[in-house]
Amino acid sequence: MQLNNNVTEFILLGLTQDHVRKKVVFIIFLFLYMGTLLGNLLIIATIKTSQALGSPMYFFLLYLALSDICLSTCTAPRTIVGSLLEENIISFSECLIQVFSTHFFGCLEIFVLILMAVDRYVAICRPLHYMTIMNRRVCGVLVAVAWVGSCVHSLVQIFLALSLPFCGPNVIDHYFCDLEPLLELACADTYLVNLLLVSNSGAICTVSFVLLMFSYVVILHSLRNHSVEGRRKALSTCIAHITVVVLFFVPCVFIYTRPATTFPMDKMVAVFYTIGTPFLNPLIYTLRNAEVKNAMGKLWRKKWIPDDLR
Repeated sequence: MQLNNNVTEFILLGLTQDHVRKKVVFIIFLFLYMGTLLGNLLIIATIKTSQALGSPMYFFLLYLALSDICLSTCTAPRTIVGSLLEENIISFSECLIQVFSTHFFGCLEIFVLILMAVDRYVAICRPLHYMTIMNRRVCGVLVAVAWVGSCVHSLVQIFLALSLPFCGPNVIDHYFCDLEPLLELACADTYLVNLLLVSNSGAICTVSFVLLMFSYVVILHSLRNHSVEGRRKALSTCIAHITVVVLFFVPCVFIYTRPATTFPMDKMVAVFYTIGTPFLNPLIYTLRNAEVKNAMGKLWRKKWIPDDLR
């Protein structure tokens, strides 16, 4: 596809242009990013080393943690470095790579959350057939399909971006490259591209959110037939999942399901799903899950406490 533009680089304005506030952004993003890496890597290490966490739910949780790390890495490092610079310049090709990677890992997170909801539905509503339906091979195939689906979605974003001509200006009022702020810089009618964007990203966010919330309503309704202990354990797990779904999807739906009109709050809203949710996910899943907490405790003792003192 031939690139029809005179722009070779963009300037990212970031969250603020005030020098004092940029230092605050540096500290906050550095803290959130380090916390995201530490928390999610700890979850991955715990699931990989613990035999007690071998169920499909933790298999999917591992990939959720991986997608959280990658999603935050797509935007946070450049934002951290950019907050120390006078101008945060990104080349056209780097901008396209950021669009692809952000949408890829964001879409992967959506699909993994859907798989986790499917897993909970089968575990609670079809407990006798759970291990037969959600065997390791099926889980592997489902994750592979999620990766392929995310790749297809991201390629669509790239094709839409490449179809836009850029003649100048080249200043993006955002802290990372995305199609919405790029549409404002295009020197052509973007109605069709915006329509395709809403029907792609907007539809994925909205339909997935509705399906997930409906599935958890069905799951919670089915808990009335379980024992008190089983109901308590399932409710704790579902509440954690629902919390993550709401924190991730509400900002995404707000950003991607409306016409290409940007608001000043868009950048702050985007912080929630690009770095906020990846930071909070490990806290949500560990604080409400006794099995993960116990496995992390065993990993900690095995790593740092000598054998004769255990």
